[in-house]
Amino acid sequence: MTGASRRSARGRIKSSSFPGGDEGSDSLPYPPSIRRGKGKELVSIGAFKTNLKILIGLIILGIIVIYFVINRLVRHGLLYDESQKPRVITPFPAPKLMDLSMFQGEHKESLYWGTYRPHVYFGVRARTPLSLVAGLMWLGVKDEMYVMRHFCENSDDLSTFGWREHNGRDFGRQELVENDMILETSFVKSKGDSLGYGGDWAVRIDVKNKGLNDDVKRSAHLFFYLADEGGNVLNLGHDNLDFQGSSLLVSGSREDVGDWQIHLKSQNQLETHYSGFKTPHIYNLSDLVQQNLALQARKFGRLQLSDTSEDSSNIYIFQISGRLPFTIDIPFVSGIKGESSNMEKRLTSLTGLPLSDLLKKKRKEFDTKFEECFNLSEKHDSETLGVGKTAIANMLGGIGYFYGQSKIHVPKSTQPESRNDFLLYWPAELYTAVPSRPFFPRGFLWDEGFHQLLIWRWDFRITLDIVGHWLDLLNIDGWIPREQILGAEALSKVPEEFVVQYPSNGNPPTLFLVIRDLIDALRMEKFIASEKDEVLSFLERASVRLDAWFQWFNTSQKGKEIGSYFWHGRDNTTTRELNPKTLSSGLDDYPRASHPSEDERHVDLRCWMYLAADCMHSITGLLGKNDKLSKEDYNSTAKLLSNFNLLNQMHYDSDHGAYFDFGNHTEKVKLIWKEVIQENGQLSRQLLRKTFGKPKLQLVPHVGYVSFFPFMSRIIPHDSPILEKQLVLLSNRSILWSDYGIVSLAKTSSMYMKRNTEHDAPYWRGPIWMNMNYMILSSLHHYSIVDGPYREKSRAIYTELRSNLIRNVVRNYYESGYIWEQYDQVKGTGKGTRLFTGWSALTLLIMSEDYPIF
Repeated sequence: MTGASRRSARGRIKSSSFPGGDEGSDSLPYPPSIRRGKGKELVSIGAFKTNLKILIGLIILGIIVIYFVINRLVRHGLLYDESQKPRVITPFPAPKLMDLSMFQGEHKESLYWGTYRPHVYFGVRARTPLSLVAGLMWLGVKDEMYVMRHFCENSDDLSTFGWREHNGRDFGRQELVENDMILETSFVKSKGDSLGYGGDWAVRIDVKNKGLNDDVKRSAHLFFYLADEGGNVLNLGHDNLDFQGSSLLVSGSREDVGDWQIHLKSQNQLETHYSGFKTPHIYNLSDLVQQNLALQARKFGRLQLSDTSEDSSNIYIFQISGRLPFTIDIPFVSGIKGESSNMEKRLTSLTGLPLSDLLKKKRKEFDTKFEECFNLSEKHDSETLGVGKTAIANMLGGIGYFYGQSKIHVPKSTQPESRNDFLLYWPAELYTAVPSRPFFPRGFLWDEGFHQLLIWRWDFRITLDIVGHWLDLLNIDGWIPREQILGAEALSKVPEEFVVQYPSNGNPPTLFLVIRDLIDALRMEKFIASEKDEVLSFLERASVRLDAWFQWFNTSQKGKEIGSYFWHGRDNTTTRELNPKTLSSGLDDYPRASHPSEDERHVDLRCWMYLAADCMHSITGLLGKNDKLSKEDYNSTAKLLSNFNLLNQMHYDSDHGAYFDFGNHTEKVKLIWKEVIQENGQLSRQLLRKTFGKPKLQLVPHVGYVSFFPFMSRIIPHDSPILEKQLVLLSNRSILWSDYGIVSLAKTSSMYMKRNTEHDAPYWRGPIWMNMNYMILSSLHHYSIVDGPYREKSRAIYTELRSNLIRNVVRNYYESGYIWEQYDQVKGTGKGTRLFTGWSALTLLIMSEDYPIF
């Protein structure tokens, strides 16, 4: 360190501190490297002062850089003083649900490994942030060219794919059909003699011809990979280039499972190659493989991996090629202690005939449990039962584990919105079902309540685990981000404009649907004593978070009138949307008031709030809470929101016999083509919104799903003439009825099947959605079993609607190979994204006539 950099506050220090300095000198001494010597100056005083100025400048520049770096970290929630931490990214201050003892020990270990990567065609990982990850790719053919299959994509045009059986815990069997090839992937876990946490597991991949004679030989190229997200080095086996029926592919060591190995075994003649990479990312792994293959093809004319690896590789891909048909077994063993005899026994139990026997046993157990849970065998034919099994298998097989930080919108200035106007939520994990593996392979808040209506009937502990993960995402204000895009792989599937979440916007609190269902199951004694204790323990801890969630809705989304609510987040400045979307409602483009304002009253949100208040009242009563005031508050809110007269005053239109939203509205709005001068001075033709009439405060006259929320909530008395009008509307072929289900928007609506923008096709403006039809059926079933003048009419509509829905879903499945997101309002054909086994899987509960009591 130079003398200049150690200058005291007074501007001088004693020269005796340095070698060669003159005692008492007022001038700064030279460091040894530039001291005077033999009467000759090596560096002039002027030059030294110049150097000093440069040094001071660099220090100032460094301070400025550090300031801006820290400021940027703070802005994005990566660094902050805890006392100044923004509320929106502050976790709710209560014990986490996932810390409950019921989620520890055997339960946690039993769910450690799983097919928790729904976005890929086949993948395995552990429920831990930096996991060992396995997956499968293969070379498919499209337009006479090879293409890599890895991530589930609608554009891949597979004839069909999805789980045929899956129990959510330790077994699943999936079938994928592409052109003339069938891949069957099976996954099974075995604790047995394993000493590793979570046990051993095995993957079996059967590859065969579809409808072709086995004499017609064709080759298949599979790529099985192992990646360590934590960057731990993987050790390549020694016999990967000369496969003789059995091979150690790769091994390693991890803190969670100890020493581990993964092997390849097959009775078929196969050719194997490999490639190793060192990278922290796996979301672009298929690109790395394709680049490696392309380079080899150019150099040597061979379609094979390079048989090379980078130093300290944390990812290995193994190419397994052979002529169809062939079968490969890939066992994973962990907690290895060095005893070879036990090791061989464990490998043998997870390969060959023992593995075949284990998979047969698991398939039989799945069929037995399916019958026990849903009791369908005497009600439906084999084709319908097959769709029912597909529904529950894909719901369970679509459960994923994610870890990361949500991006939360927080304006940094009064300037126009910027892509950098966000903070990062705290790092969080999420164990959740997903709506669709190809298109929505991540967590959606309002979808999840519908998912759990099905899952809890199969395994209530999985449901409690999933709901607990969601409630642990609650922030200090009681808000939960509605769409969870956690981790690099999830982010890679979502357009940037949809990533940031808005803390002013809610989403239907459908978790109350499943919680109330569980409470009703407790009352009906559907659980044994130990199971009841688990549910009560969960509700005890969850109640404080559920209360905060309820209070967030009850304050942030309330309207101007007592008992009114409106969804926030609608764009009141848009010039492109025919009717500004209400994404927060979950019903996206369903028509609301033409001119968004705080005067709006949304009848669906009012009914969701009734569900939440009534559910909270039930929880406080069930738990015997001493806080009498809270219990009475919930009760009074529930009574207010179920007040039939008040509901009718706010939302009922007697001319239509329907319930409507209220707001600043005109029907005289159109999209018209206009020529617009862009910023670069060029002229472009755009489809823009134009209003031809002055809006006024009124009921919004669009009959559709929203109009039936009071009916679905069973607020309408069983003997009310309004109930009859609702039944007439539902069954009117000119309005809502179709041979395939209830359409989302009346055929008489001015918005029926209208595009919302040039690029937005109608979504909730006509097509048939299974979650809403399930809720309508549920209420029809309710009104058909209670005494009243409309009991028989309710029964007749219920019977026909149920039959129509089941028949159409089953028909589409066998014609297209998939369960769909929505169904066409005219022809009943599947629409939207396929393999939509989120709430469309509620078809299974329709088959079993299993509905929430409410």
